[in-house]
Parts: sequence; structure tokens; C-alpha cells
Amino acid sequence: MAQATTIKGGKVRVLLGTPGALPADPITYAAPCGFTSRSITLTKNLEEVNIPDCEDPDKVDWVGRDATSLSMGVSGEGVLAAESVEDWLDAWESVESVPVKIEWEFPAKTVTWTGYMQVESVESEAPNGQRATLTVSMQSDGEMVRVVAP
Repeated sequence: MAQATTIKGGKVRVLLGTPGALPADPITYAAPCGFTSRSITLTKNLEEVNIPDCEDPDKVDWVGRDATSLSMGVSGEGVLAAESVEDWLDAWESVESVPVKIEWEFPAKTVTWTGYMQVESVESEAPNGQRATLTVSMQSDGEMVRVVAP
């Protein structure tokens, strides 16, 4: 049996995008400094319906499930870094969703999602005598397009 090919946490990246000066300019992505942990949650919302047995209506129904929507959530935590605090605050204050790129970099391929997300929360914890930390949570706003490249 062959061992699984795994990656370390630094190969999972959350990048915020900055639109170019002109509408035709490409978005530039960069990973804000400070995260020491990242979590990506892929969610499929389901609608349930009971499916009866046509020959025995008294039999307990089985539940059928139909997919109704997909969503991606991202959370990260780490130190409250001066280099990125304004990036996070600007994204949180924005009425519009912000461009985001998520990457999982494996040795032979990289899985990338690109789209827009709303920063739903920014939380800072500052215990006396210890470094201040930052926790950020984002939710997709529309489709996150997945591309797998070698």
C-alpha cells in the first residue's frame, strides 16, 4: 500500500485580492501576514423530501435529498500583524465582497478556488503579557471557481 501524499499547513493559503487601477487590470492576490492556522469549509445545502413506498404506503418513508446550493467558508487565526491589519479591516468594512483566492498546493498539483467573499467577522484577543491574536471568518458570495493545475 502506498502512503498518502500530504501537505503542511503553509501550503494551504488564503489570499486577498486587490483590483487594478483600471477595470481591465488584473486582480493582484497576496496572503495577509499573521495566520498560523487556516480552515476551509465546503458546504452543500440540501432539501429533503419523503419518498413513499408505492406498494406499502404504511411503510416508513425514506428521505430523498436534493442539492440546492454550494458555499465556502474560510476562517483563519494567528497573530495580530501590523503588516495585514488594515487589509483585514478594509475587507470587513467593505459593503462589497472582496476578491479571494484559496490554494491547496500539493507536490504534483495545486487546487485553487477564486471568487468573492464577505468578511463576516474579525476578532482580536489580547491577553495581558501575551501577543494579541486575530481570528477572521469569511463566507463565499457567489461561485468560487475551482481550477486544478499541475
